[in-house]
Amino acid sequence: MRKYDMVLVEIEKQISTGQFRPGHKLPSVRSASVLYGCSISTVIRAYRELEQKHLIYSIPQSGYYVVEQPGAGPVNPVDDLIDFGSASPDLNVFPYLDFQHCLNKAIDTYKYHLFTYGETQGLAALRETLVAHLADTQVFARTEAIYITSGVQQALGILAKMPFPNGKETVLVEQPGYNLYLRLLEAEGVPVKGIPRSGDGIDLELLEEYFRTGGIKFFYTMPRYHNPLGTTYTKEVRQKIAWLAGKYDVYVVEDDYMADLGDGRHYDPVTAFDQSGHVIYLKSFSKIIFPGLSLGAAVLPEALLPVFQAHKSYMDTSLLSQAALDIYIKNGMYERHKHKIRSLYAERMNLLNEALQHYNAAGLIEVSRVDSGIYLQLKLPQTVNLDQLLKRLAKRRVQAVSGRGFYLSNYLEREKFLRISISRARREQIAPGIAVIMEEVAAGGWW
Repeated sequence: MRKYDMVLVEIEKQISTGQFRPGHKLPSVRSASVLYGCSISTVIRAYRELEQKHLIYSIPQSGYYVVEQPGAGPVNPVDDLIDFGSASPDLNVFPYLDFQHCLNKAIDTYKYHLFTYGETQGLAALRETLVAHLADTQVFARTEAIYITSGVQQALGILAKMPFPNGKETVLVEQPGYNLYLRLLEAEGVPVKGIPRSGDGIDLELLEEYFRTGGIKFFYTMPRYHNPLGTTYTKEVRQKIAWLAGKYDVYVVEDDYMADLGDGRHYDPVTAFDQSGHVIYLKSFSKIIFPGLSLGAAVLPEALLPVFQAHKSYMDTSLLSQAALDIYIKNGMYERHKHKIRSLYAERMNLLNEALQHYNAAGLIEVSRVDSGIYLQLKLPQTVNLDQLLKRLAKRRVQAVSGRGFYLSNYLEREKFLRISISRARREQIAPGIAVIMEEVAAGGWW
C-alpha cells in the first residue's frame, strides 16, 4: 500500500471513529508529515482529497477542520443493544461518497452502453480489471474465465444445479457450514453430504475417503474466515485439498467471500495450488463495500465454462453497478477502503480475544483463536439449553446467533455453540458483551 493511501486511510478512520470530531482542527501539514512519517507533499495531497470528499475544509491562515456532516455520528449511537449477531458490514464505514462519485463517473464514461443488455459474463472492462485485482491475492485467471454474478449466492445456485464433467451428483459440505447455502441445497433437493470441521481443521483422511468413494460432484468449502467458525485452514490443508481434487476428479468450490480482510501476500487460496483444473474460486464484493451492491465474481476452470454459460444465459447484474465497481477499483478507492475495514475489524477481533481471555479464564467455553475476519465460535457445554441462553441474553440486550442453523437438517454430530460476529459491535461494547455471555453460561440452574 502506498504511503499516500496509508495516510488517507488513517485520517478517514480517525474521522469515522470520532477521534477527529466535527469542527476538530487537524494537525498542521508539517506536524502531520512527522506524525505519519511522510513528505509534506503527501499530506497536502491527502488533505486535498479529503476536501474533495467534503470530509474536511480549510480556513486560510488557520488550517484544516473536520466537516459537520448531516446526520453525522455513529448509527444508533444511543442504542444499548450489543449486536454480536449481524453479519452485515458496519454501517458507519460504508463508502457512500466514494461510490457515489464512481456511479456518476460510470454514467459519464459508459453512457449509452449502460442501457443495453450487456454480456452474460459481465462488463468486459470490469473483468479485465479483475485479472490484476485477483492476482494480488494469488488468484491467476484469464478474462474469459471470469463471470460477474449477482453476489456469490447466484454462482452457488448455478453450480448446485448444473451438471459437472465428472458425472457425479453429491455435494460435500463442511459441518457446520454456511447456513444459507445449506438451506438452498436442501430446498432444491440436491444430494448433499456433510463432513465435520472443527476449530482444529478437517480430517484429511476422511475427506480423501469421501472423495474416493462418495460420488462427490464438488466439495464446498470456506477455507478462510469460515462462517460460522471464523477459522482458516493451514497452507498444508489447502494444498492437500487441491491435490485430492485432482487425484479423485472431484471439484472444489472455494468460497473466499472475505478475502479482502486478509493479507493476500501471506495467503495462498486453494486455487493457487490447483494443477488439474478442479477448483472454482468465488469472491464477494458486498462484504467490503455494502450488501446492496450484490456483485460477486466466479473464476471457473476451462472445462466448466460452456455449461456455466448455458445456465447463466442472460444478463442479470446491473451494468451501472459493475461500471462503478470497475472505476472504484481502478482509482485505488477499493484498496484504501479495504485497508480501513481490515484495520477496524482486526482491532475489534483483538478486543474480543482479550475479553475472552479475561472472562473465560476458567475455560468454561471452548474457543479457537481467530485474529482476522468477523466470526468466532463459542463452543458451549452440551448441558446448556441454547434457546434459554439466547432468551436470557436478549433480556440483557446482547444478541448472538445459535449454531443450530449451520448444520444440515439430518446431520447428527452437532456441536452446541454461539456464533459471534464483530462487524456491528462497537469497540466499547465487546468486553461488556462477553462478560454478560460468560455470566449467563456460568449461572447454571436453567439447563
